[in-house]
Amino acid sequence: MTIEEQLEYLKKGANEIIREDELRARLERSALEKRPLRVKAGFDPTSPDLHLGHTVLIRKLKHFQDLGHTAIFLVGDFTALIGDPSGRNVTRPPMTPAEVKANARTYLAQVFKILDESRTVVDYNSKWLGALRSEDWVRLCSRYTVARMLERDDFANRYKSGQPIAVHELLYPMAQAYDSVALEADVELGGTDQKFNLLVGRDIQREYGQEPQIVLTTPILEGLDGVQKMSKSLGNTIGITEAPSEMFGKLMSISDDLMWRYYELLTDMSLPEIQALRAAVERGERHPMDVKMELGRRIVTDFHSPAAAEAAIDEFTRVFRRQELPTDVETVTISVSEVDDQPGMIRLGPVMWPIKVDKLLVKIGLADSVTDAARKRKAGSVYIGGQRRTELFYDVLGAGDADLPLELLIQVGKRSKKVVLARK
Repeated sequence: MTIEEQLEYLKKGANEIIREDELRARLERSALEKRPLRVKAGFDPTSPDLHLGHTVLIRKLKHFQDLGHTAIFLVGDFTALIGDPSGRNVTRPPMTPAEVKANARTYLAQVFKILDESRTVVDYNSKWLGALRSEDWVRLCSRYTVARMLERDDFANRYKSGQPIAVHELLYPMAQAYDSVALEADVELGGTDQKFNLLVGRDIQREYGQEPQIVLTTPILEGLDGVQKMSKSLGNTIGITEAPSEMFGKLMSISDDLMWRYYELLTDMSLPEIQALRAAVERGERHPMDVKMELGRRIVTDFHSPAAAEAAIDEFTRVFRRQELPTDVETVTISVSEVDDQPGMIRLGPVMWPIKVDKLLVKIGLADSVTDAARKRKAGSVYIGGQRRTELFYDVLGAGDADLPLELLIQVGKRSKKVVLARK
């Protein structure tokens, strides 16, 4: 690729580059000197599993790797003990070294589904941060001011609202910045919520006599609900180790608008290709469902295999399009009175059983509690009869009790149950 073509490739799915002219100059110098750029992306192992939201950044690291540069996957085993304050209005609870170590092992088992393991440098920031003496930390912190630290949005907001800011939280951006010094990073990648930390890295590298790194930020991926960021705590994630059929089914549940966002951030299709595909849908030449199935095929293939993707498509078509039951579904029989909010309620003639979905999920064992059920329902993970259900009530219509028993296929994530509603 020419330098301009490389820039376009790297800009796809990027939110901001600071600064683009510096990146162009580094790419030109890299080609001239035949010295690959050192491109760093850090991940604090604060949870055991990666989801598709994490892969937006990892995929961008792969793009640099595709161009022949050195991809550095940095495990923040030291910074995870501090706790990243980015986007937080409260101090993060501390993690134990054992928790961090266990999570780090799972990260490495998953990240090479995207990166080329043979060409990836894996490092741990405990190597240099753990070795800093007290005087080294004092010297590092002397190179940045409290006033500048409080310019950070989340710190400023917490300070104004009277929310406490622990001193160790102020150390986090300094520690992340020192990572860039230790690794002599040419480029650092991070989500948009990491922008402040990444810019501190540029400043601290200057203080240590290094050329400041280029900063490339990537968007925060929306979860299945299309509104909130993908987060395990919100129950709207797609884990990269989930079963192919579960992954595919969740992808098919996203909105048509969100589908294009996923195409841009989770596939290697070029922007012109995505734009042409979208135009074909708008002209009525392609059906949105078929295009969404192609998205699911691509993503499942990336994390599993082409054969697994085809099997997931077959299962989805059989269960959702033809309304057949999954091959291993369990059948549960319950009385309608156990989940009916107002038994035998008459509405304009027919009998309607307004079933509380949350109560139903708990009753059949697809949720641990009503609160857990509500979270899953609001995140868009609940399907009844192949249709996503986010409302609290599911109305069962009939002409009377004679319409019972009634069979319903209930799906929550990768778990399915056939529910037989009986009168008693």
